[in-house]
Amino acid sequence: MADANNKRTINTAACLIIGDEVLGGKTVDTNSAYLAKFCFSLGINLKRIEVIGDEESEIVEAVRRMSSNYDFVVTSGGIGPTHDDITYQSIANAFDLPLVLHDETFSRMKRLSKPHPNQPNFDWDTPSPALEAKKRMVILPYDGKLPSEEQVIFTAPDLWVPVAVVNRNIHILPGVPRLFERMLTGLKPTLLPRLTDPEGKGVYRIIISTPLPESGVASYLTELAKKVEPEGVKVGSYPRWGKARNTVTLVGRNKEYMDSLVPEVEKGVQGKRVTKEGEDDVEGESDKDT
Repeated sequence: MADANNKRTINTAACLIIGDEVLGGKTVDTNSAYLAKFCFSLGINLKRIEVIGDEESEIVEAVRRMSSNYDFVVTSGGIGPTHDDITYQSIANAFDLPLVLHDETFSRMKRLSKPHPNQPNFDWDTPSPALEAKKRMVILPYDGKLPSEEQVIFTAPDLWVPVAVVNRNIHILPGVPRLFERMLTGLKPTLLPRLTDPEGKGVYRIIISTPLPESGVASYLTELAKKVEPEGVKVGSYPRWGKARNTVTLVGRNKEYMDSLVPEVEKGVQGKRVTKEGEDDVEGESDKDT
């Protein structure tokens, strides 16, 4: 399975958000939204987003299923130093892999991480509970039959935290949004050669603002969707609660064809093309039909 995944062209993606704090409402997930934009920019079809708790059986089931069903899988969360950070061990168990202290990651951690102000006596060479907690973050799922550089990817010279890759298509990222976003962006060079469009031009989106409610454009959009589907274009309709204008979108790869549709769609929904949603809002206006 791992060999097959390494040769896959990346068409589809899935996202697994791991953390009791997300399900409990303590933390708001922004990483899946960032991944969605990242995938869209590269032309990768993000097919599924799931949020699960810090429970090994849930993680095992989800990563096995996603690895089998999607080309590019990203997990977020559960790789810290505490007892409930079980993502590494759970994904290792899912694919019958050992957990191994990765020497290069540990060396980078010692070189690049700064001592915490509340641990003034911490020493890398002296055994302590704090040292053992830090080591939890560099003990990674590891397949001895595969090259290390395919399993542990460092995305920036000033970051010690790696993207651990399991079964060649599961990419394990931290839950901290600042790190998640930077590391995901850093993965782009490794993904481009495996995209349908190696130049990574992504998908094209046209946004049309309409003063009509969804009920007023539904019939026309149904017929439009049937017409453009053979060209790989998807039609979307999005009500904007409390606003006078709603949004219609065309999404696809055939830019010339999609641009040719704009006059027809503008007429069909009595609207106009905009560069971003809400740019033609007028202060004080609100919709009267949702």
